[in-house]
Amino acid sequence: MPTNVQTHLEQEISSLRIKVLEMAAYAEKALDKSLRALMERNSELAQEVIDKDYEINQLECEIDEFALRLLALAQPVARDLRFIVGCMRIIVNLERIGDESVNIAERSMLLAHRPPLPFSKPLEQLANACLEMLRTAIKAFKDDDPELADQVCNSDEHANELDLTVLRNLIDYMVEQTPAIERSVHTILASRSLERVGDLSTNIAECVIFIVQGVDVKHRCHRF
Repeated sequence: MPTNVQTHLEQEISSLRIKVLEMAAYAEKALDKSLRALMERNSELAQEVIDKDYEINQLECEIDEFALRLLALAQPVARDLRFIVGCMRIIVNLERIGDESVNIAERSMLLAHRPPLPFSKPLEQLANACLEMLRTAIKAFKDDDPELADQVCNSDEHANELDLTVLRNLIDYMVEQTPAIERSVHTILASRSLERVGDLSTNIAECVIFIVQGVDVKHRCHRF
């Protein structure tokens, strides 16, 4: 029969999971809106992402404080300890995804008032790939699923290739079309933000593997 201390810790761990999933939902929503703003040339949607970023930052602070208090008072061990430490790593990556969503939104607002560039397909593919990576990483955390987390790790290489395709296309275009340099540079910056979202989603997947299996695959996820 569990002791009162164990039961209380289980409740606190459950609360922590819910808080992290809430922050993940905010980050996913911000990324989704910023991508739609970019593809649909929608400045109002981009402004929503910028205005709401404080909510993600505030949640990171609240969860960080909650997790630190749990570490200090409950003195967890084994999987409970890994879960709390893993959550603290995950929220850092979620906060950065919020920042990258703001970066994409800011690029979107500028590009919405310029003529469209002819290379939207690879950027759209990259956007869809990175959004799917984030959603899969969140689901892996929610379900304690290391195999799903491993799928995110394996997807990162594809995202990197798409980012390079966007970069090569736009550099070639800038050589021939000098007036398009400003638009091209801002599109490249948006593409780089997307590539970083892929990296941050991979970091979250690495945290899931650490929590569930106790294996630290940081910086070597692809060889796991």
